Amino acid sequence: MFSFGKVYRSQGPESQSDHSGKRLLNPQLADTLHQIQVEIGNSSDLVIRQFEIGGGNIQVAVVYMDGLVDTKTVNDFVIRSLMIEMDEIAIERMTKDKALFDVIRSNALTIGQVEVVRKWDEVILSLLSGDTLILVDGQIDAVACGTRGGDQRKVTEPSSQVVIRGPKEAFTESIGTNVALVRRRLKSPHLWVESMKVGKQGNTLIALMYVKDIVNDKIVQEVKKRLERIDIDFVSGSGEIEQLIQDESKTVFPTIFSTERPDSVVGNLMEGRIAIFVDGTPFVLLTPATFFMFFQATEDYYQRPEVATAIRLLRYGSLLISLFGPSIYIAAITFHQEMIPTLLLVSLAAQRESVPFPAFIEALIMEVAFEILREAGIRMPRAIGQAVSIVGALVLGQAAVEAGLISPAMVIVVALTGISSFSTPSYDIALSFRLLRFVIMISAGFLGFYGIAIVSIFILAHMCGLRSFGVPYMAPLGPFVLEDQKDTIFRFPFQAMFSRPRLISSKNITREDAPAGPTKPSESQGKGSE
Repeated sequence: MFSFGKVYRSQGPESQSDHSGKRLLNPQLADTLHQIQVEIGNSSDLVIRQFEIGGGNIQVAVVYMDGLVDTKTVNDFVIRSLMIEMDEIAIERMTKDKALFDVIRSNALTIGQVEVVRKWDEVILSLLSGDTLILVDGQIDAVACGTRGGDQRKVTEPSSQVVIRGPKEAFTESIGTNVALVRRRLKSPHLWVESMKVGKQGNTLIALMYVKDIVNDKIVQEVKKRLERIDIDFVSGSGEIEQLIQDESKTVFPTIFSTERPDSVVGNLMEGRIAIFVDGTPFVLLTPATFFMFFQATEDYYQRPEVATAIRLLRYGSLLISLFGPSIYIAAITFHQEMIPTLLLVSLAAQRESVPFPAFIEALIMEVAFEILREAGIRMPRAIGQAVSIVGALVLGQAAVEAGLISPAMVIVVALTGISSFSTPSYDIALSFRLLRFVIMISAGFLGFYGIAIVSIFILAHMCGLRSFGVPYMAPLGPFVLEDQKDTIFRFPFQAMFSRPRLISSKNITREDAPAGPTKPSESQGKGSE
């Protein structure tokens, strides 16, 4: 329920300024309240509660934004403390040695987070961030109480990175909750958190988290430098931060990893990476990132190494199918029929006898239709989205075959390609290969296997040239690091993974107690994307 305060007319001098030209608070309470209302635009959610303490001798105002604060905290620990517990006798006793403002700040408030603000910009920013301001008539300082709250989404299961065996918690849109979820798992005094604000209008809160005795200090400084260089009005999510601080913008490959799982963040922090939390988004950025990191699912570290290795090999095989499946079919049908077994070639020729399009156009039509169905299934309401995508694929595929527009073999190839793309743990890297699939299809339609080979070489060379905050994107295969192969394509037992990635962590390379003794998965669990 909104509260409306009176509009106070300015009766005293204008706000003062410090030596740097920054506006300071006006000691006249009525003028300060009037300036706040003008600054906020007389918004209906601005709440101003005025009252008197000390027997009616002292004018005090409590100011906050409705919906951004925890109303119960404001009423019980701020207003109640000032109006009821700070009676006239207590004030007389406490003000013998202290100024009234210090008494209110140090003795009267029963709330944990209290900060003194004087500059006008700090006052407005605290107010819009969910803090409650306490203004005292005749004082040029204000007390900002940490009462941030309001309606927020609860901690739920991950929606895009689901695991069968593992924690079921996911990040929310509250940066404080997200940082706490990581601290609950990693109870180390070396886990440092640094915060800053980005955006000239939005003042979005960003927090950097890293393990001090593991992380590379040069990478930390580089991340801070790039964040401080951001010159933008408003940041709406971690996706914008990722694009603004990445090494190379002219690439389809993600060079910064994103996850909504706290256990994934903990595992990567213990390898020397840096986590970037952005207020208002449930996805946390991890850097530096490598290509193979996007194929390491969280569940790999909750399964036995043999099972995890087999599943990883299956993912890499699915990657090859999703990237080259339609292109190989196009090249074989169009240019290299001699490579197809005779019986299979006869069967394919019989199927394509009534098809009016060449193999490239046929594949292009089916791939575009499949991408449309996939996008429609994502954007439609959850209750009918999945049904529409499945029914649409079946109906369109069957109708296209019966109409003689598409051969049955092409439907099989496109369906297998689409299903294989879903096995990639990271949605970001899967999008990259979905785009590259069309590029390779075009090259196969014009040059066959020769075109596929040329484009593949260019893609591989481009990937080898990418870096993520100075770390080679294809590490530890390019450059090759023998010790780090234990958790790249294969997943060795935890007893064998006794060192951290050497190109990421510059100190404390050896994991404690890892070479011998029972399995200790705490430092490696949750390193992947799911």
